[in-house]
Parts: sequence; C-alpha cells; structure tokens
Amino acid sequence: MRIDIMTLFPDAVGDMLVESVIGRGQERGYVRIECHQIRDYTKNRQKQVDDYPYGGGRGCVMTAQPLYDCWKRICDDAGGRLHTIYMSPCGKVFRQDDARRLSVEYERLILVCGHYEGVDERFVEECVDEELSIGDFVLTGGEIPALAVADAVCRLVPGVLPDEECYTNDSHWNGLLEHPQYTRPEMWRGRSVPPVLLSGNHEDIRRWRREASLARTRERRPDMYEKLPTRE
Repeated sequence: MRIDIMTLFPDAVGDMLVESVIGRGQERGYVRIECHQIRDYTKNRQKQVDDYPYGGGRGCVMTAQPLYDCWKRICDDAGGRLHTIYMSPCGKVFRQDDARRLSVEYERLILVCGHYEGVDERFVEECVDEELSIGDFVLTGGEIPALAVADAVCRLVPGVLPDEECYTNDSHWNGLLEHPQYTRPEMWRGRSVPPVLLSGNHEDIRRWRREASLARTRERRPDMYEKLPTRE
C-alpha cells in the first residue's frame, strides 16, 4: 500500500507517520507514505497557492492550478490515474468500514489536504473521486484528517500488525465498541481487575468480554447498538 499526501506542510505530516506502528510498517516495506509540497507546483515567484473567492466573502480559496499539477505529477509517475480523496468537512464521515474498503480495494491512494476556505471546486470535479470528513466539525486544514485516514488504512495492510486479531477485536470492526482492558497490578487505588479475567477460563472470559462490549456500546453509542443484527 502506498499513500501520497498533497499538503502545504509535508514535514509536519511526514514526521508523524514515521513513528510507532505505521513507521515500523514503512521500515519493513509493507506501506509507503510520501508527502508532496503543493507550493512546489505554483507558477508565481511568491509560491502563492490561494486567491480571493469569486462572489466575495472572507478568506481565500486554494487555486486549482498547483493542486492539479501536483496531482498530475503523482499520477504520471504512477503510470495512471490514482484513487483520490479530498479531506473535506463536506465529505462523508470516515468510518472503519471505509478504512477496510480502502485497504482492500486500492494499492495506492492520493489524499488531498485543503486549507483556507477550501479548494477550487473545479479541481474537485476534475480529480477527486471521493470526499471524506473525520467528523461534523471544521479544522484549520486537511492534515489531521489525512493523518487519521492514512493511519486507519495502513494498520489494516497485512504485515503492518502482527496478526488480524490486533484489529478484528478493535472498536467498530464488528459494529461494537471494544470491551474494557486491564493490566498489572491486579489492585490499583482500591480498584480490582474483574475476577473472571484472572480465572484462566477462556470461555468465561470470551463471554464476559462480549457482554461488556455490548453493554458499553448500548450505553455510549445507542445508535450503533440499534443497528446490531443480533445482541445475544
């Protein structure tokens, strides 16, 4: 899996993705993440990437030309058009199912990070295949959403995590929130680990975790709980 991120802050984005699990995945060759400076594709001395919006209004809009030229260079180097995602507050909310879909269906992706009041819509119409958001709120730029999507997708690539259980037991994989987790010491500030987790009975532990997962989902995310095909 390779992900190309178009951004105005490639150093900041790249530094985050060479750490922890994703960093090790890159070191071992399972994933590759490249950041591209959009300013490198401007045609003015000031390397200006934005301009005032037609129709008036506050703020500026990223111009189509440097975005397109950066996007085209990535696609040309890849030998063809790549699935392109614009990180936008107007996009569909990104979920675990999207991470799974993207990790399975595509070997290479482009993530576009917008700024200011957004990007010229003509670039979106010409180059973008889908728009994704990480929630119903607005951020200063698309870098944080791009980091979230890249991380969520790359950790599902075979080899990045030791085995499938590392993510199939996670929250949202099967429509549930993950059960509570505990580690040593057995007693901390008067709070003890549930006895069943110390029993060594794997079937009892599995049952407890399932029931705890259902209870947590029902309490914290009733919208998810109502969609479960079975709650037994």
